[in-house]
Amino acid sequence: MADEVYTGRASADAPLNAGWLLGHFLPPEDPRHSDEVEIKWAVHPAGEERAEWVRGESRKAVAVLISGRFRLRFPDRDALLAEPGDYVVWGKGVDHSWVAESESVVLIVRWPSVPGYKVGGESGSV
Repeated sequence: MADEVYTGRASADAPLNAGWLLGHFLPPEDPRHSDEVEIKWAVHPAGEERAEWVRGESRKAVAVLISGRFRLRFPDRDALLAEPGDYVVWGKGVDHSWVAESESVVLIVRWPSVPGYKVGGESGSV
């Protein structure tokens, strides 16, 4: 049973996998391995942005603001996360990018967990 339980701290574990805490990319014997879902603890300094848009995404996603001010950009609108707990959900195939308007912490959940893209050396992205 002990092998099925993992206790961690997002601030320590997240940097080891480009922010991702759970997903297909962790070893199969790790309790955090999942083909169903990916979870990311994203810490972004003010002004950081994803200039290259994510295109042809094959997963659904939700981004929940923990702290800061974070804007997600979609082809036809923006979604501003300004208060802790604000969130946005988008579906498969929705192109997107983002900018941290102030230092921000965002929890991202994507599903299913499938091999995706790799941009700028980053293992996965928002």
